[in-house]
Amino acid sequence: MVKSPTKPLTLEEFLKLPETKPSSEYINGQIIEKPMPQGKHSILQGELVSNINYVVKPQRVALAFPKLRCTFGGRSIVPDVAVFAWKRIPLDEWGDVANVFQTYPDWTIEILSPDQSQTKVTGNILHCLKHGSRFGWLIDPDERSVLVYPPKQQPELLQEEQEKLPVPDLVSDFQLTVGQLFGWLKL
Repeated sequence: MVKSPTKPLTLEEFLKLPETKPSSEYINGQIIEKPMPQGKHSILQGELVSNINYVVKPQRVALAFPKLRCTFGGRSIVPDVAVFAWKRIPLDEWGDVANVFQTYPDWTIEILSPDQSQTKVTGNILHCLKHGSRFGWLIDPDERSVLVYPPKQQPELLQEEQEKLPVPDLVSDFQLTVGQLFGWLKL
């Protein structure tokens, strides 16, 4: 859903607004509310964050964050999963993870919700790749498919259960097939 303010807001004005639930994004001068996550979306997001971090966090290679606001390149977006190389994670003056991330994720993962525009979500993935992200995924739970976006290459559609999902070199130890990903939807 697009919210049209009475006068256009700048990115700086948008960032001063209180956070909303569900999250809103600032794209091309518009405030766009992300749909409220539903069951399939939530389970896939939680499993991805947990499983990626299980593999990469102990070696301090990378860290996966759920629903993290990333502001860069004139946009402020909230990928469903944002993976950052360990050395690129912003820190505050205490050496803790910063609250504000004014940079692109190394790997952006979006999970399509039933009422969400695939074009807008794809636009965010392409924006990330244009500004330095190494990889993008668009997961469609209803179609049980994953569109993989490697940088400067043709996207690839994966739907067969045995197909191994490509990941950025940064997290090469993380391995997952299409079947395993959508297997998380079963109880």
